[in-house]
Amino acid sequence: MTTPTNTPDTGGPDAGRPLLIPELVSLDAGLPADKDVVLTTLADLQVSAGRASDATVLLGDIHAREAQAATGLPGGIAIPHCRTTAVDAPSLGVARLSNPTDLGADDGPADLVFMILAPAGAGREHLKILSTLARSLVKKDYVEALRSASSEDEIVALVTEKLNARKKKAGPSAAASSTGTAAGSTGRTGDDADAADAADAGEAPTKKVTKIVGVTSCPTGIAHTYMAADALTNAAAKRDDVDLVIETQGSSGNEKLTARQIAEADAVIFAHGVAVRDIARFAGKPVVDVPVKKGISDPDELLDRAVAASTAENPSRVTASGDEEAGDDTEQSPVGWGIRIQQAVMTGVSYMVPFVAAGGLLMALGFLLGGYNVSNVWETAVKDYSLWNLPGHLSYEMDGSTEAFTSDRSGMLLYLGAVLFGGGTTAMGFLVPALSGYTAYALAGRPGIVPGFVGGAISVTVGAGFIGGLITGVIAGLAALWIQSYKAPRWLASMMPVVIIPLVATLITAASMFLVLGRPLAAVMEGLQNWLTSMSDGTPWLLGIVLGLMMCFDLGGPVNKAAYLFATAGLSTGDDAALKIMAAVIAAGMVPPLALALATAVRPHMWTREERENGKASWLLGASFISEGAIPFAAADPLRIIPSMMVGGAVTGALSMQFGAMSRAPHGGFWVAPLMDNAWGFVIAVIAGTLVSAVTVLVVKQVTARKDATKSGDATSPVPA
Repeated sequence: MTTPTNTPDTGGPDAGRPLLIPELVSLDAGLPADKDVVLTTLADLQVSAGRASDATVLLGDIHAREAQAATGLPGGIAIPHCRTTAVDAPSLGVARLSNPTDLGADDGPADLVFMILAPAGAGREHLKILSTLARSLVKKDYVEALRSASSEDEIVALVTEKLNARKKKAGPSAAASSTGTAAGSTGRTGDDADAADAADAGEAPTKKVTKIVGVTSCPTGIAHTYMAADALTNAAAKRDDVDLVIETQGSSGNEKLTARQIAEADAVIFAHGVAVRDIARFAGKPVVDVPVKKGISDPDELLDRAVAASTAENPSRVTASGDEEAGDDTEQSPVGWGIRIQQAVMTGVSYMVPFVAAGGLLMALGFLLGGYNVSNVWETAVKDYSLWNLPGHLSYEMDGSTEAFTSDRSGMLLYLGAVLFGGGTTAMGFLVPALSGYTAYALAGRPGIVPGFVGGAISVTVGAGFIGGLITGVIAGLAALWIQSYKAPRWLASMMPVVIIPLVATLITAASMFLVLGRPLAAVMEGLQNWLTSMSDGTPWLLGIVLGLMMCFDLGGPVNKAAYLFATAGLSTGDDAALKIMAAVIAAGMVPPLALALATAVRPHMWTREERENGKASWLLGASFISEGAIPFAAADPLRIIPSMMVGGAVTGALSMQFGAMSRAPHGGFWVAPLMDNAWGFVIAVIAGTLVSAVTVLVVKQVTARKDATKSGDATSPVPA
């Protein structure tokens, strides 16, 4: 056995023991391409070498860590790692596989596997080793040396050399203060994010490593947010000059960047469709600010711009107020007011949607339990009755009629239906104030919330509806932002955010609505409602076609979002026309992912392997009304995909409107269909549009492929995969 000297001091109870010995190396052992077999083999090596006490415990801890996030890296490498009670000192194992095995990397299976273990209570030793190894493994010559090594001893020497270089070059002070991670690491959360904070300075890279932090977000927080984060993370993983950590501000929550990560960042990337939350954290940092779709389509360009901004003499920077300070680079200049207001409105919509979802679904459940006329008796039921004093059949009068009507249900069903309907109605009452308040918040931060909410409430009072809410949100935000720009004396500064800004901005907003804008906006809202009602009663299919085309035109882009905003905001009126529009928009938005899922399943040879995999995932995305599931297809082949999807979307929108499907919920796809009115029409419309789009895209691909083959002089060549 060869025992390397000068081993890295990783701490723990046996710090002088070498991390890696030949007995812990499996070299071209001919293992099957099975993840469990590979991990079990490495665990058994640890036990047989006396490093681990129990292979079962060790494997349990490794699999628990793998369940959190895959440890496969681009380039055929994987680094499974964990803390475990099965070892009492840090240890390392290596397997070079003759049959590459899938360990979760996006670009395919791995043939080099490094298992890093640390004692359960030993802190972050394994993360320091992980950091150093990952830095080394982004260098192609080093990876090739590992792949061409002829013996276990050579593998040990190569690995030990890198680990010792970390110890020699970091030095005590550097090790105590540095927080870098492996350049090009994959998306990091949990232990991996800790590695960013805990790793030593490491080996001096051949290139300067630029530390970048980023934020991704989109109006719904469902698809674009995470797609942009993945695209940026994957792009960074292929480079050795950047160290990227992303904060996703999505609907499923987010793991916020730490203050330390932000402080050490050389530049910031904002790829967002709504305002960045707590943007003042990034004050003073060079910034690249782009729409979220840019993060999906051009991640490498954004990384290049961030690297350039980090060394530019006068880059755009985030100021303490959360705005951007313009720099010399025109490409990185701050966005204009038009885009800022658009983003603010989208922020308002993203905060409004949960109110609509909760309120709409509660109202639908109320109708389901309490009957169709629960809306006329719910107030009486909840005020005058209780669980121990249940109502009978309640009487009510309709506007414009002297005839008395009676509820069709009574007892527990009526009472529970009234409670649900009352909760939903109350939630829907916050729709316009939330839209206005959070639009103002996106423009001015917290000082904009009060005038924004008050403006939204005034819009409801004067009958201006969601149009008034949009206007008051912008007015309140701009007013609060303008007042913030005033340099108040020190004795007044403490009162500005609590008293002065809310007071003056609310006064400006209220005066604007009551004195100038209220009646004209109410007239516009009334005209819009009358137009929608006439369209719904006369030619509903025509409106459905327009909405279907818009929903499928750019799959989550501005046109798609405009149609969605039109539908969700209209729910504030509560009339049948608005409910029909909401159902049509949901139905049309489901078509692209479902159609492409069907097309890839029916004719798999016409699609690439990656597209077939995306097609499998698109079944669930489409059923859940996540149109963005079709983006990878549209990005690869827009001229054939997008028109085909628009045809099916138009069919679905027209049928949904014609059948009279109505939805009180703004999202959910098939999962909320049981709560819709005329749900059968909704389902038929989605199926019809899906079939039309699937057939259209297959025919278009077949025809254009034949034309391409004819032009190239090879008419007998098969359709390209």
